[in-house]
Amino acid sequence: MKMDADGPRGLYFEEFEIGATMRTRGRTITEADLVQFAALTGDYNPMHTDAEYSRDAFMGARVAHGMLTLSYAVGQAYQLGILERTVLGFRGLEMKFSSPVFIGDTIHAEIKVSDTKPARRLGGGVVTLELRIVKQDGAIAQRGSMTLLMMSRPE
Repeated sequence: MKMDADGPRGLYFEEFEIGATMRTRGRTITEADLVQFAALTGDYNPMHTDAEYSRDAFMGARVAHGMLTLSYAVGQAYQLGILERTVLGFRGLEMKFSSPVFIGDTIHAEIKVSDTKPARRLGGGVVTLELRIVKQDGAIAQRGSMTLLMMSRPE
């Protein structure tokens, strides 16, 4: 995170360096997280909300919604400060879901700048970030990339 006359700000497009890596803080998934996400989205799949059903199902216990896990990782990335007042838009996302996240698991995100492409007519450039969501035991829960349109440094 940088500072300017208006306070904290994220990185401008020109400040992203290919190969740069970042790691977020951890976040433990709770039962309340699953319940609230189900209520917010309407996704009441019993694999997320029914302990009895889940005990005998494929995962063996309630599993966090994949999109809940991903949403937390995006929020964790935002908390790094790199996007503060400099992100213009979310352009795309591609993720693979590899390992379930259960109640009590702690996740963090590992982020690597993999590509930058100027988009001057849009006011900045496109930054591609490789994203890995990692559990406390080192297992990769999800991996993929997200592309963001970032503001250019003011003239």
